[in-house]
Amino acid sequence: MNSSYRQILQALDPSLKLPWLAQLKILLQDKEYFQRVRDRKSQKYLSIIDNLPPIIPKSCQLDQDWITVGAADELDTAVAEQLLHALYGLRPWRKGPFNIFGTTVDCEWVSYLKWNRLSPEIAPLRGRKILDIGSSCGYYLYRMSVQQPQLLIGLEPYATFYFQFRLLQHLIKAENCYTIPAKFEELPLMEGYFDTIFHMGVLYHVRSPLDTLIQMRRTLRRGGELVLETLVIPGEEYLALSPPDRYAKMNNVYFLPTVTCLSSWLEKAGFTNIRCIDVARTTSAEQRKTAWIQTESLSDFLAPDDKFHTIEGHPAPRRALMIAEVK
Repeated sequence: MNSSYRQILQALDPSLKLPWLAQLKILLQDKEYFQRVRDRKSQKYLSIIDNLPPIIPKSCQLDQDWITVGAADELDTAVAEQLLHALYGLRPWRKGPFNIFGTTVDCEWVSYLKWNRLSPEIAPLRGRKILDIGSSCGYYLYRMSVQQPQLLIGLEPYATFYFQFRLLQHLIKAENCYTIPAKFEELPLMEGYFDTIFHMGVLYHVRSPLDTLIQMRRTLRRGGELVLETLVIPGEEYLALSPPDRYAKMNNVYFLPTVTCLSSWLEKAGFTNIRCIDVARTTSAEQRKTAWIQTESLSDFLAPDDKFHTIEGHPAPRRALMIAEVK
């Protein structure tokens, strides 16, 4: 097993004899086999990262909107070119932004806008065990890390985004910060283990959202906190839109509730003290095409000359931020 996965198991403290630890070890072994033996994309990314020399930045700034790693004058030309090649080789970069040794990685999402909306409203993260479901390249994990949590674990099943985290961690080496290349549904039930779960931009991709909310509630300790962000539709009714085909060109969108309906789901799943801290329509100020993605972005998903509807005629993307607790 590679050192990254061994570090995860060690961070979970084997001395506690956690009942699900053996299952997690098997999952990590399966993921490593898949990456190294079966998946060509992962093999390409592994080659990119394994061929990078050790790079130690003089400083990392993780507490600002742009995460900054090192400075342009710290690397010789050959290493700088190799690192730039690695960054471009791992496109598309969705979540950010970053300044990596003078290279501005201007990602599709201006992620600090969301972080600045939610960070004043959540429980302090110092000393907490945190799970970030759908953690992408780890932008939010690094923003959380400055508060000195006990443990940060991201879940990111998509190879490109998982290896973006591996590249960033090769440089940043944030303490007690890890990512597992798996979906939440693949994890064993880590009952009552985490203090805070972040679940942002994922729920609308889930076929059975109520079951997922129940599983997250069981994964949190008593008094633990869920930070949930998902697409919603306008209205006060207990209703959810289930697109018959695509939503904003995505073919894996299953349910978009009203905030009222979403609150009801959380209550049915066993959460308490449920509150909506923000609802914001997604605009080009937050999601747009840059040189760091090779795909379409928000402007391609909206109807021509109608920013309030998707190209399929559904209500345009708006996202609600919810906070809920486990009694």
